[in-house]
Amino acid sequence: MPDLSLTQLETPALLLDEQRMERNIARMRSHLQRLGVSFRPHVKTNKSIDVTRRLLPDGPGPITVSTLHEADFFAGHGFTDILYAVCIAPNKLAHAAALQDRGVRLSLILDNMETARVLAAERERSGRLWPVLIEIDSDGHRCGIRPDAAALLELGRFLEGAGIPVHGVLTHAGASYDCTSTDAIRAMARQERDAVVHAADRLRAAGSVCPVVSVGSTPTATFADDLTGVTEVRAGVFVFFDLVMAGIDVCRVEDIALSVLGTVIGHRADKGWTLVDAGWMAMSRDRGTSGQAVDQGYGLVCDLDGQPIDDLIMVGANQEHGIIAHRSGRIEGALQLPVGTPLRILPNHACSTAAQYQQYLVVGAGGTVTATWPRFNGWSA
Repeated sequence: MPDLSLTQLETPALLLDEQRMERNIARMRSHLQRLGVSFRPHVKTNKSIDVTRRLLPDGPGPITVSTLHEADFFAGHGFTDILYAVCIAPNKLAHAAALQDRGVRLSLILDNMETARVLAAERERSGRLWPVLIEIDSDGHRCGIRPDAAALLELGRFLEGAGIPVHGVLTHAGASYDCTSTDAIRAMARQERDAVVHAADRLRAAGSVCPVVSVGSTPTATFADDLTGVTEVRAGVFVFFDLVMAGIDVCRVEDIALSVLGTVIGHRADKGWTLVDAGWMAMSRDRGTSGQAVDQGYGLVCDLDGQPIDDLIMVGANQEHGIIAHRSGRIEGALQLPVGTPLRILPNHACSTAAQYQQYLVVGAGGTVTATWPRFNGWSA
């Protein structure tokens, strides 16, 4: 099939700039190699075999997933070392067992005694054993046990006593997304590292082997300068980047590889609005930049080359209508783009925007669509 011009596409459509993506991947890979740590990329953002193969060009390697549906999909493409990085729910153990029976080394995580008792009961009942990591709270962001808590050693002792070796510790410095400077992100990366290394040292001193020390977030992975004691890094959104990442200087706007193609369908000159056929169903409702220094609305408006236009953003969104206006809110002199004008809109959050689509339209060096890469969504096939 010949390459397609962007002006030939029906909108809205999800565009993936291949050159930007490849640069983002190469930069992260080189950085982690310099730091001397293994890479276990998170595939929850891309949910695509084509993208994941670019992350791991030497063949199926270790990956991180956030749903067992992702684990199923990638297992079907030869990936057998998979970390499920959400605390396991009891109602998913049968699914996890089915993956294990397919030859997948599926690692599970937990952070509480209740789940540990469920795994112990399952081991007693069936002999089933998964590699288990304990989630550590390194920043007060979400789940996990504090690295200096007595509960950490109690949990470790219980698992070991139940015949479930502690395979390692894991953390996600989600609070790094709220940092307001690169120095703060670097400090967060050190805090993340220190927390899991300390937790692993405590568990080892108590008798666990604890070979894996796993960290991961795109901001801390990008700005980490010393990962001594860490064995692997997980990160995912860096492949595409987004406006939230640009808003905390983890990337530049011109590094963002994902965009939504929309078309101008009308105007409200009395309000300074241009209307496009890409609303929140196309962009998602994510307003992740609203708390940052620069609020990008529902997305930053660009031309077909991906260059921002006249400080235009999507200021509002209905289901199928996007409202574009100058970020200042001015009406007089607001740019009125003609009906039929195609626009690329950069997303706040790559994960949630990509989740609205079943495929990436891959934009090559010439600015045309050179390939279509399928992606999947949801929690089950």
